Amino acid sequence: MEEKRRIIIVTDGDSFARRAVERATKNIGGRCISRSAGNPTPIRGKEIVDFIKEAKHGPVVVMVDDRGNNHTGKGEEALEYIVNHEDIEVLGVIAVASNTQYVDGVEVDFSITCDGEIIDGAVDKLGEETREKILFGDTVDILGDCRVPLIVGIGDIGKMDGKDDCEIGAPIITKAMEEIIHRRGSRNEAFKENKGKH
Repeated sequence: MEEKRRIIIVTDGDSFARRAVERATKNIGGRCISRSAGNPTPIRGKEIVDFIKEAKHGPVVVMVDDRGNNHTGKGEEALEYIVNHEDIEVLGVIAVASNTQYVDGVEVDFSITCDGEIIDGAVDKLGEETREKILFGDTVDILGDCRVPLIVGIGDIGKMDGKDDCEIGAPIITKAMEEIIHRRGSRNEAFKENKGKH
């Protein structure tokens, strides 16, 4: 029986997020499915799963994005398909805050602030603590109906007033991925080897 592919899902996919996610994935020694990036998500969940299966090793990182749609958009449709696929094991979801109105939001397990601090509650788009457990974003509502083991809140990836800029190594999104790996565990040897190099 084939072992499930371990993945991390990021609920953002614009050009800033793509560059930051690619950098962070490299930092943790994972594989990024860049084709999943887009605003909104350009390919369907089935195609993303096919790309995940082709990845040489994990953890595999994919992006989903609704482009501000406060209803169930392409990103959430893809996310739901991926999460429920029998060949996929979701290690965690990085839920990205946005200014989208009229959304339910999702309760996070913890968040990474723009200063790299781990907090129990949610953050806003700038990565600032909101003192709430609910994070509001355009591609997170469906997470409340999905069985995922860990939901990590984060501000606008690759931005946050320069604190997550690729030029400085995308440290905030990198830390979010590292925390998921740390808390969920990974038997991937490539990850262990690469981690020592950063």
